[in-house]
Amino acid sequence: MEKCKEERKLMKETVISDSSTFDDLHSFSDDDGENCFQSDNLDDDGTTHHLEYSEQICSSCVKKRRLTQTNLFQLWGVKNPADHGKSKNVKQTNLFQMWGFENPGKSKSVQKTTTSLASCKTQRVCPFYKRIPGTPFTVDAFRYGPVKGCSAYFLSHFHADHYIGLTKVWSHGPIYCTNLTARLVRICLNVSPSFICPLELGTEYDLKGIKVTMLDANHCPGAALIHFRLPNGQCYLHTGDFRASKLMQSYPLLANQRINILYLDTTYCNPKYRFPSKEEVLKFVVGVTRTYLNNYPKTIVVVGAYSIGKEHVYFAISKALGVKIYANASRRRILQSFGWAGISENLSTNRKDTPLHILPISSLKFEMLEHYLASQDRQYTRMLAFRPTGWTYSETIGENLSLIKPTSKGNITIYGVPYSEHSSFTELQEFVQFLRPEKIIPTVNVGNAVYREKMQSYFQQWLKA
Repeated sequence: MEKCKEERKLMKETVISDSSTFDDLHSFSDDDGENCFQSDNLDDDGTTHHLEYSEQICSSCVKKRRLTQTNLFQLWGVKNPADHGKSKNVKQTNLFQMWGFENPGKSKSVQKTTTSLASCKTQRVCPFYKRIPGTPFTVDAFRYGPVKGCSAYFLSHFHADHYIGLTKVWSHGPIYCTNLTARLVRICLNVSPSFICPLELGTEYDLKGIKVTMLDANHCPGAALIHFRLPNGQCYLHTGDFRASKLMQSYPLLANQRINILYLDTTYCNPKYRFPSKEEVLKFVVGVTRTYLNNYPKTIVVVGAYSIGKEHVYFAISKALGVKIYANASRRRILQSFGWAGISENLSTNRKDTPLHILPISSLKFEMLEHYLASQDRQYTRMLAFRPTGWTYSETIGENLSLIKPTSKGNITIYGVPYSEHSSFTELQEFVQFLRPEKIIPTVNVGNAVYREKMQSYFQQWLKA
């Protein structure tokens, strides 16, 4: 009972005693809002903190405690999206079938029993869109345990909603991913090297008679498009998470071979999402930063970031201003694992040495930032913070970034900028019209029948053009 109380207290409380609180809240997250706390957080003094999330709560505690639904959008600091797609004429989707659960069926009688929460868990079955037909391969399907008939597990990139289920005790089969992702799997998850099989980007490999090639996905570091060519000549492309670009049209495998099935990241497959290019957003961020520092020299600049992703935002500021980047030990360890030239020289271990600091994007809330600014020993009098994510996009602003209005409270200013590492609607259209695949299988927002029908109508329109 006491242990359960302690676990709940650890999960519930966020104690802000000094700046290390922000550094220790180091999360793996993605534009979708998926979040998973890192298990081992290193402070600059080398201390390791183990944060364990327990899924099992004792039944006595459950009975005594009233649970309140958390607004996850508010918790993650993103807009609550409009409630689209509700229609009285839409047939209810069988979610058990949609998500690969075994339907428990109906029971004519209910027997009163006492069971633990752990025993109520339903065994999840790997859905079809994570399997590559005609192969013993799956993509981003670690949460399903040992998948029947699967002898090779592919990981498209190192974001929690894709590697969830992959832990240090993994033993279900080899994991194929890019070199950079392989290093992160080893460093952050402590998966045994005997199961990790790194693949070079742009190199074709023969796995069980199937040709496999990893291509740069223009998402987070190490993210890959995965191209499969079967012995019968059929070609399948799984995008994982990606941001489509014109550069991809120069990839020989995509330009010279017909794609029979395209597994497409449809995070922003909605006409309202037409955000500007990464380059335009970076230029805007640098311009705002320069102007602000000219007006208020004693300003600390904060960029909210995921554990993996958004690196180009703070590196652009660093390069433009000629300053180093302060990050805590855990983040520095991850960044240095990328193997990028000169990356170590651009990182600072002392927060007082540079005005550019990186914090978890989930901590970009006024109360938390006020504490962080107060912890700077009066070295800075103001704070300029950036929240770079596609979810900050507004149709009224569109690609005119100058219309972005920051939110301010006291001496803290926060800019939400539409820097997305997923494709916009127009980029998806251009990518599909370039590939002209025989079949498209969406991999995001597939749980709603209206969304699925809408996406299929978009695909048909694009391929007819």
